[in-house]
Amino acid sequence: MSELADLARRVDRVESQLAIQQLAARYALAVDSRDLDTWADLFVADVDCGSYGNGREALKKFIDPAVRTFYRSHHQLCGHVIEFVDSDHAKGTVYCRAEHEAGDRWIVMAICYFDTYERRDGRWYFLRRAEKHWYSSDVLERPGEPEFQNWPAWKERKPTLPHQFPTWKRFWERTPAEELKKLSSEP
Repeated sequence: MSELADLARRVDRVESQLAIQQLAARYALAVDSRDLDTWADLFVADVDCGSYGNGREALKKFIDPAVRTFYRSHHQLCGHVIEFVDSDHAKGTVYCRAEHEAGDRWIVMAICYFDTYERRDGRWYFLRRAEKHWYSSDVLERPGEPEFQNWPAWKERKPTLPHQFPTWKRFWERTPAEELKKLSSEP
């Protein structure tokens, strides 16, 4: 590879990383400002929305009722790791602390988004975005008391982190149960 071609490849990688990071920031801003059109435009035009169908209109039909379960929100991005699969495909994880006004409660969530990105016609989009979380709890409550999911509107969405990280179980498997019980509020 020539020096000029290598430089072009490296510049493209840096520009791609910056564009992908902007997706996460624009997503948070769109959710918090309730700009569903901008939010949907961050995803590929034929996004698979499962039982809602395909496309951005189907995506808006999914998100509209979800963001009506709270009034104000604030999504704070805390870190973003991007792994390139090739020049037009990447995966990423985004840490987020989200706050939601739900009636007389202020719900805090510790979230990790697991993303798949794709570049189409020179622009980066979300292909998929899966939200998983550690807990949701009123800001005045300890997250593990009585559960790690203390937001009634989201009761069906049980926290799956940190247990879904492939390294989690391996890390703790050599620790005696009595010692784990001292560290964790889980039953």
